[in-house]
Amino acid sequence: MLYALILAGGKGTRLYPLSRAKNPKQFLKIINNKSFLRSTVDRITPLVSKDNIYVITNEEYIEKVQEELPDIKRENIFSEPKNRETATCIGFSAIKLLKKDSYASMIILPSDHYIDDEKLFVDTIKQAVQIAEKKRGLITIGVKPTRPETGYGYIQMGERINAPIASFKVERFLEKPNLEVAKDLIMKGTYLWNSGIFVWRADVFLREMQKYLPKMYKSMLTIYESLNTKYEKKVISEQYDIIDGISVDFGIMQKTRKAYVIKCEFVWDDMGTFTAIGRFLKNYKGNKVRGNTFLESAENCTIFGEGRFVIAFGVKDLIIIDSDDVLLVMDKNKDQEVKYLVDVIKNKKGLKGYL
Repeated sequence: MLYALILAGGKGTRLYPLSRAKNPKQFLKIINNKSFLRSTVDRITPLVSKDNIYVITNEEYIEKVQEELPDIKRENIFSEPKNRETATCIGFSAIKLLKKDSYASMIILPSDHYIDDEKLFVDTIKQAVQIAEKKRGLITIGVKPTRPETGYGYIQMGERINAPIASFKVERFLEKPNLEVAKDLIMKGTYLWNSGIFVWRADVFLREMQKYLPKMYKSMLTIYESLNTKYEKKVISEQYDIIDGISVDFGIMQKTRKAYVIKCEFVWDDMGTFTAIGRFLKNYKGNKVRGNTFLESAENCTIFGEGRFVIAFGVKDLIIIDSDDVLLVMDKNKDQEVKYLVDVIKNKKGLKGYL
């Protein structure tokens, strides 16, 4: 049977201070007055019934997920005691689904994407499911680059396979490049952005984990054996303490020989940075703005106001975020470094309350 798994356990630190520890990115309502999490569920429901939609999150966000998704059953919300990266949370979800259904196929969806033309999105996912079943492969969705983006991973398309929507064997995965390499990849025309949307059979994925992440697989097998017993919670906690977390891209997708990519035709954006958010804000004299703002002699700025009246005068290339009790002012070129900034603040005495 077909299941959707929505990844909703991250802290969203690259969108700090909009995204906070108690209200991270997946719960923010920045576009169309719906949270990213809610939009992700609504997007996949034409293909997967709500009984088969699952969310994996951190233990501390279970109540927020229930509040945001009252139509999703509590037993469909998986929780992790610690964040151990995407290979871990996907593997954990795979064993839980296999315990229920030994033929489970999974659609893995990050909870922070913008997607236009949802019918085409559903058609693309349907084709991914068919390839996953027929080829017993690990399928990802690739996006044609529109700019030399340094914040995304890239996928090199290999041999084309027979399918209505352009689909290929993956030649290789390439992690986030520098600007010059990104420009070169676009010129070559054989690379796609890695969207982080995946489709595969749960058992196929776990076999690849066994091959490339044997220690993690052993932990997953131990957890699997404890499911639905009185020891389940204790075993999960013990195994999460010893798991060495790694992303699914680094841990499996860059190594497997079973990877396929579908070149999507729908509009896609990863809402993980203020530069991305800015693409959806109102344009005002070459600036991107939201909220009660006034700009004079300001150039190429992104300003997000939530409460106070924000004035920008005689400045350029700035990101200004006014959120609750924090005002962030930074150079646009530092957009990819907000996560580092949050780590610095976390280690400063007396500042944790602002996170």
